[in-house]
Amino acid sequence: MNVLLNPSRSAFRNGMFRVFIGGSTLYRTGDWMDFVAINWIALQAGGSGTFLGLVNLCRLLPIFLVSLPAGTLADRYDRRMLLIYAQAGSLVLTLGLSLWMAMDGPLWLFLALIAARSVFSAMETPVTHALLPNLVREQERGSAIAWNSAVLNLSRIIGPAVAGVMLTTMAPSIILWINAASTLAMILVVTAVKPLPSAEEPGRAAIVQDSGQHGAREAWRYIRSEPAVQSLLLLAVAPMVFGFPYTSMLPLFTQELLGFGTDKLGQLLSVTGAGSLLCSLWLSLGREARWPGRWLVLSLLGFGVSLCGFMAAPAFGWAAAAMFAAGLFGQAYRTMSRIAMQQQVPDRLRGRIMSIALMDRGFIPLGALLIGLVADMAGVLTAGLLMGTGCVAITVGVLAWRRELWRM
Repeated sequence: MNVLLNPSRSAFRNGMFRVFIGGSTLYRTGDWMDFVAINWIALQAGGSGTFLGLVNLCRLLPIFLVSLPAGTLADRYDRRMLLIYAQAGSLVLTLGLSLWMAMDGPLWLFLALIAARSVFSAMETPVTHALLPNLVREQERGSAIAWNSAVLNLSRIIGPAVAGVMLTTMAPSIILWINAASTLAMILVVTAVKPLPSAEEPGRAAIVQDSGQHGAREAWRYIRSEPAVQSLLLLAVAPMVFGFPYTSMLPLFTQELLGFGTDKLGQLLSVTGAGSLLCSLWLSLGREARWPGRWLVLSLLGFGVSLCGFMAAPAFGWAAAAMFAAGLFGQAYRTMSRIAMQQQVPDRLRGRIMSIALMDRGFIPLGALLIGLVADMAGVLTAGLLMGTGCVAITVGVLAWRRELWRM
């Protein structure tokens, strides 16, 4: 299987897509600012790695419960309106978190609000991935996916850096209000854009007549019939359990291993985003990747080694370089995995198949909770090294089991 992006097929030439990406940049920046604020609040309020892991469990566990139903809805109904509803629900609950802070509410209510908001976030992600190809021509889809990843990583640079500076002088509730405003702006953008009429396949209309259960069965049948899709899903286990929880646990590592505060935390997240952005831009400019399976495996191995390098960092400069590498290798895996998956999925099944693929994020809270428990029981350094070595070991194990990955 080859993944081919051609510069002449750039989605950025599409005016409607540019409007969507512009709104998404603002929205994702506010979301990353919120991410830093919520994790810092959790660390200060709970005072332990375990509580920080629990917060992220509440934040990401709804993915397992909501992702597939959301994908089924995306194949049945207006994807644009579904996205608006999901973002509106997230907006209301973000305001609820601001109110919780103003009232100094109990920790259980904080966890409940995080979990409730995460339900809408879990709905939003598969719907967005299903809608995105409908905003561009078929030959522009690969470029659109890469541009979307670039926006995610650009916001990952800007958002944490701004939030880190703001947290030194302002209350975290200000950041939540900014996130609410950016969410409202994105709702207005989604209201304005219109999917291309040619993006819909004639067969998709028939899905409306199916039951939700039948729709899910059809998606699973498709996965069982496609070995390449199965291998891509299996390969997601290692980084999601052992690798990608590093963003959730970074406040703990920054404070305990490096002895730094929110300003350095924001800088480290921004440096990570810079590495991710560089990778996304490289793909969005029309680069060809032959043997994507090999690139996926090698990028995951580089990702794990980078995490180990960060944990052993003797100074901030070393830590920043390791985080840049982690962002670069991690994004190389994620973007190419999504492109490879999207290229194989028919539009009538896109919502359901991508919702299943995106459920890999649901392993992140389990990993965060595991790493938090290890940090409390065996030390922060041990927990951090477990992340890197675990990612490498399981990737090698999956490759030994599914050798077709190397030939993909």
